Amino acid sequence: MSSSVRPRSRTIVALIAATLLLLSGAAAWSGGAQEEVDETVTITWARGVDHTGASQKIVEAFNASQDRIVVELLELPADEGSQHDAYVTSFSGEGTEYDVFNSNVIWPAEFSDAGFALPVDRFIERDGINLDDYVEGYIDAYTFRGQMWGMPWYGNAGLLYYRTDIVDTPPETWDELIEMAARYVGEGGTRFGYAFQADQYEGLVCNAVEFIASYGGEIMDFDGNVTINNPGTIKGLEKLVEIAQRDFVPADIVNFKEHETLTSFIAGDVVFARNWPYMWGISQNEQESSVAGNVGTAPLPAGDAGSASALGGWGIMINRFTENPEEAWEFVKFLTGVEGQRIHAIEGAQLPTYTPLYRDQEVMEVNPAFAMFEEGIRAAVPRPTSPIYPEISDIIQIELSRAIVGEQTVVQAVETMERRMSEAIRAAR
Repeated sequence: MSSSVRPRSRTIVALIAATLLLLSGAAAWSGGAQEEVDETVTITWARGVDHTGASQKIVEAFNASQDRIVVELLELPADEGSQHDAYVTSFSGEGTEYDVFNSNVIWPAEFSDAGFALPVDRFIERDGINLDDYVEGYIDAYTFRGQMWGMPWYGNAGLLYYRTDIVDTPPETWDELIEMAARYVGEGGTRFGYAFQADQYEGLVCNAVEFIASYGGEIMDFDGNVTINNPGTIKGLEKLVEIAQRDFVPADIVNFKEHETLTSFIAGDVVFARNWPYMWGISQNEQESSVAGNVGTAPLPAGDAGSASALGGWGIMINRFTENPEEAWEFVKFLTGVEGQRIHAIEGAQLPTYTPLYRDQEVMEVNPAFAMFEEGIRAAVPRPTSPIYPEISDIIQIELSRAIVGEQTVVQAVETMERRMSEAIRAAR
């Protein structure tokens, strides 16, 4: 009896073993398939709302370029303050909903100091990114304490606008501008020789940076140390105050922001004006501008150390808490490289920070005015690099405004700025 049972038992055992083998194989196949699905990584790119549609085109181009990473665009409110607050709220809780995010050029020091941003030096070195191909000022803007915290994306820089029906050649120095503004005011129906942003707000800081840098001064070094009390800074701010107090500027120049500068220029009231590149298209629009066809643009006048322009614009940073840093970098590399910046320049009319694109035939055919802006953006210098930049900016605005209206001298203003900035930095540590 026992001999007849053994073969049957062996058969049952064999069937069980075969079944288990099939089940384990199916499980292995299922796990492999799941593993294969999991290899697709989704990256979220957060930025302010983009009415041009260029950002979505960039995402589509990147997603079509490979099959492992999928980028999803998340648009935040257009207001940069709201964007900033959304990032801070998320990153303070080590949130991962934003892998890659747009960064104003004044945010890198703050975000790196707070531990919100991932340094990108190792990626740049590993992938052989040539930083010499980018506008130097934008590399500086994303450098803090010896590390790179993002990549430049698109630029903005202060420019000089002038009436070509009044002036043949724009001034090359600030002293020449003063002389020409005084000489030509009143011609061609103008009422003012020069207009710029002298209200107590961020635009005044941008103008101050331009005067300070053009005379060889600085406000802070790249390590965040206060260095404002130097001869170049004093001379530059004295020139700014001199111009603000001359009778060829509007009497209410201390109330001028970009909008007031724009409206006075396109109304035909001003010979020379300082503003951003956006004013070019509006000033040439015959339906909006009374000076269309009679507008020229040039780099801002030079001081003792040359011409300088306040650096505006945006770059791209990576969330330190992202679960996919390698994939996030791959998108940043595409976005800020030749492909991404070309699409953004053509579809969004934004100034590249990747300088070879200023010789790209397709880009220049679509945006011929870029040729006029290149020299200005190459002269761009960043605003102070500090984790507490908003407070630094407020100090500059307040003390410089007091100097403009004659409540203190520039030397007194600089000394007060130095003291207040140093105190603010010590309190923040």
